[in-house]
Order: sequence, then C-alpha cells, then structure tokens
Amino acid sequence: MAAEQGAFRALADPTRRQILLHLSRADMTIGEVSDCFDMTRGAIKKHLTILEEGRLISVRSSGRERINRLEPLGMKSASEWLNYFNQFWDNKLVALKNAIENDDINAKENNND
Repeated sequence: MAAEQGAFRALADPTRRQILLHLSRADMTIGEVSDCFDMTRGAIKKHLTILEEGRLISVRSSGRERINRLEPLGMKSASEWLNYFNQFWDNKLVALKNAIENDDINAKENNND
C-alpha cells in the first residue's frame, strides 16, 4: 500500500496531473516543464520531486540536464488498486440490475395469476 500512497499523493494535485500529461507526450527537462506553467522553476521542481517520490516519473542525467520521463509502471499499482473498486462496483450494479429484472418478472407473473 505504500507505493499506492505515494502515487495517490502525487496524483492529488491538479498541477502534477498536468505535468504527467505533458510527460506522456515527451520526456522533458525542468525548464521545458516550467515553460508549460505560470510557476517558478523551484515550484515545478517540487512537483517533479513529489512525482518522482511517487514513482510516477523517473529522472536521468544527460550532461548538465535532468530529463524527466513518465514511468508507466509507477502508475500500475495505483491503477490496479482503482481497478479493484471498478470491478467491485460493476459487480454490484450487475447484481442490482438482475434483482430489479427478477422483481419485474415476478410482478408480471403475479399479475397474470
């Protein structure tokens, strides 16, 4: 659950979600990311650090630059956790639909008697 907590903490902020969208299109330096936002480089760096701690991005050095890239496997644990609840609610809705349909059938049969 620790991996999911870091990912969900990172995903909780709309700016970080926007950063992830940008990184899904291309790897970017801090400067390139900050050009997409009306924020200081320092603020963007803090967001990138939280995304890295949440294992949603990875950072590699290329000379003097640090290149940020989306880490698809980092989203996997959060996605799997959410998918559990998607399946849970899908099953509940199917059961409710079946119960309603069975009640309708029983009501029609009782009216025909």
